[in-house]
Amino acid sequence: MQTFPAFVLLLLVSWPAFAAVKTETVAYKEGEAALEGFLAYDDATEEKRPGLLVIPDWMGMQDHYNEIAKKLAGMGYVAFAVDIYGADVRPKTREEAGALAGKYKKDRAAMRQRVQAGLAELKRCKFVDGARTAAIGYCFGGTCVLELARSGADVSGVVSFHGGLNSPTPEDAKNIKGKVLVLHGADDPNVPPDEVAAFQDEMRKANVDWQMVYYSGAVHSFTKKSAGDDNSKGAAYNENADRRSWQAMRTFFDELFAPKK
Repeated sequence: MQTFPAFVLLLLVSWPAFAAVKTETVAYKEGEAALEGFLAYDDATEEKRPGLLVIPDWMGMQDHYNEIAKKLAGMGYVAFAVDIYGADVRPKTREEAGALAGKYKKDRAAMRQRVQAGLAELKRCKFVDGARTAAIGYCFGGTCVLELARSGADVSGVVSFHGGLNSPTPEDAKNIKGKVLVLHGADDPNVPPDEVAAFQDEMRKANVDWQMVYYSGAVHSFTKKSAGDDNSKGAAYNENADRRSWQAMRTFFDELFAPKK
């Protein structure tokens, strides 16, 4: 009988699960605007499963968020990194990104429509259980997922990682159907205390099921290694906050998508 070294056996056991994660570049539209997202899923089973939107930061579609989508797919979800700016719009500088993000921050209706288009595309995937969807967003994307919730979208929950919390129409919180998780750097200078307080007041008045977790020593962009490690710049990676916030998201999804008893 042929025997194999332990590391070979480990590869043989783990390889099928790894190989089953498939990815696709998906062309879709919001009105006449051409968009291009990134879909990741495990095709080892035909069983329908929860679908997750992934909304990037102000730099738009990037490999970093495609990798997050793939990681989520490996956990058993269908993940779709969505395009807010347009298929041919990829900012190359912070200035370009700021102008693009600012456009949608000033026009929340347009922001909501772009995110809703991504949600509709996600629900079209044959592997997605349309009754079990959620959205996660980073920085600018965090603002986007909160606006998705405020729009009354049929999602089980949303998660904001170091996102903006302000809303020009806080009364829209009454439309929120799912649960809300905000993962926040305790020292984030881009989201001042009065903005945090206004957000919490907005959630309370609308009787939303919400949670907010603060991470000590963390500023903006604490999940992104490319942000560097200098907190004095206002945006920096924080390993502890990155790890802990990811686990908080996983726990949140376990609650959202647990089988009903």
